[in-house]
Amino acid sequence: MTVQELTERLREVVQRRPAGAGSLKLNLKGAGFIHVSGSTVSNDDLPADCTLVIGKANLDALLDGSLDSQSALMDGKLELLGDVGVAAVMQSALMAAWVQAAP
Repeated sequence: MTVQELTERLREVVQRRPAGAGSLKLNLKGAGFIHVSGSTVSNDDLPADCTLVIGKANLDALLDGSLDSQSALMDGKLELLGDVGVAAVMQSALMAAWVQAAP
């Protein structure tokens, strides 16, 4: 799934069920950004309460279950900056967007 497709899926998910308090930014290491705050999703590089720094291929692997988040953190494939609680709350929105896009 492209960054734009994931952005659109996330937008659909959080408009139905806002992602809660706090904001999350995915820094996809050169492939772009996804910023989620409440029911707003954009590709802007805005400040966030929590930033996940992860390559696009590793994000895909994380979302499809072939990469464990703990392993990704320990191996340096994922960097978590800021409020870990925000990442935990946003995880369900990310997973819902990924599942929605599955064939």
